[in-house]
Amino acid sequence: MHSPLQLMIRFIHFSIFFTLLSSNPTLQTSTPIAPVSKDEHTNLFTLSVYLKTPLRPTKLLLDFSALSPWMYCGDAAAYNSSSHHYVECDETFCANIGLGTTSNMCVDCYNSNLTTSHSHCPSPDSMVCASWPTNPITNVVDVAYVLVDTLALPDLNHYYSTHHRRLITLSNYTFSCAPSYFLNGLPRGVTGLATLARNQLSLQTQLDSALLTSNTFAVCFPGSSESTGVAFFGTRGPYFAYSKSHNKTDLSKNLTYTPLIKNPSSTSPSRNEYFIGVTSIRINGKHVPFNASLLTINEEYGFGGSKITTRTPYTLLEPSIYKAFRALFIKEASSSSFNLTVTRPVKPFKVCYSAKRLTMTKQGPKVPTIDFVLHRKNVVWRIMGANSMVRIKRHRKADLWCLGFMDGGVKESNSIVIGTKQLEENLVQFDVESNRLGFFSLLASHDDSLSCADFKVLTRRRYWRRRHPRGGENKARRRLHGEGVDCVGATMVKARVQKAPSTWQALAL
Repeated sequence: MHSPLQLMIRFIHFSIFFTLLSSNPTLQTSTPIAPVSKDEHTNLFTLSVYLKTPLRPTKLLLDFSALSPWMYCGDAAAYNSSSHHYVECDETFCANIGLGTTSNMCVDCYNSNLTTSHSHCPSPDSMVCASWPTNPITNVVDVAYVLVDTLALPDLNHYYSTHHRRLITLSNYTFSCAPSYFLNGLPRGVTGLATLARNQLSLQTQLDSALLTSNTFAVCFPGSSESTGVAFFGTRGPYFAYSKSHNKTDLSKNLTYTPLIKNPSSTSPSRNEYFIGVTSIRINGKHVPFNASLLTINEEYGFGGSKITTRTPYTLLEPSIYKAFRALFIKEASSSSFNLTVTRPVKPFKVCYSAKRLTMTKQGPKVPTIDFVLHRKNVVWRIMGANSMVRIKRHRKADLWCLGFMDGGVKESNSIVIGTKQLEENLVQFDVESNRLGFFSLLASHDDSLSCADFKVLTRRRYWRRRHPRGGENKARRRLHGEGVDCVGATMVKARVQKAPSTWQALAL
């Protein structure tokens, strides 16, 4: 534990550090980005980054809820990096950055299962910070050691230049060290979790602290596993897309804004998540009848309200809302405008239609539109067929389009949980600093040729498949020790690594 005088000295150092840092114009013009992919088996989204020393491509689960980021570490052979180290424990410090309560935040470094040499322990009798990471799919929670290592992302401002591309490195990226069973249920190839929630260890907060950017991020979620989206960090725009019909389009100019709401309950499991003020739901222009008080967040317990999640594939509705929603959708779909008749559904869906009866458009199957009416009647998040319907095609058995909205049941504490299907091909900006959400719903509904792939950001594997379709990736693969290798862009070149001041240097002086 530190004395009051030591804490005061730490605060003074902290202030001086950021005063000096603010005079560096190079860092302020850096805009980290990361490719976003969709897993076809789980419908979960992943984020591609570089981690460790030397830097290695790493795929992380993209999550809007978790308190702590984590990586699978295993033993020393599984986690091989020359730059990682533990965090010497100060109970108040560890608790303040969001790792838990002061009663269980310090553990004996020499009992760590990460390494048998103890070379990364601060001292023989040192205590180090611990945390409680979670697997959001299996809901497994366990105590884990906190590690610090190098993370790097491409810089948008130099991304499309083949001669001056560089990576932005966060030399003290902070995360938990999770065991192998934490990977159960996650997409293939994922070795950890990147949290983008409202907390001190979220990726955007760590980048914001290091680069002095705004605490803002935006994600364009890809609509299929064959496409690639993008995450922008620390910028409110511009977000340039390069569509077939337009050479260059700044999508930040077309965002619709609504307030981001913070769950007022300090004990609610969803206190770190992102809520928006849905006030009503319309289907084909007609209001869904339900008790509107369900859309208000309970201040004491945190239930109710409407949140955005990356953990569930389809939007969940409170049972009474879902009952009215389902009935009105079926009624409107059977009207003369659509003339659709429900058929026998397949699990887990409750409303399905034969694919032969639906007309396909650039916005997906032609079905009634769904509107989430927000803080004003003219501010609407519109959901069209591409985001409301799910194709179920089984050889010789079924070819259906099913409604991708589910009954949340009695165990779901929030009334509306917007799932990943409804986020596909949407550009969503989370301005945490200003408590504002910006959204551009279904890019193809505004421009037939526009998609998240038009940001021209490729994952490492997809880039090499395009350039070397017959296995040239293995021949061209190389690793540069101590330097960044940007394998994500139009050409593979040695990156000019720009190191960002570390979050821990700022917090732990």
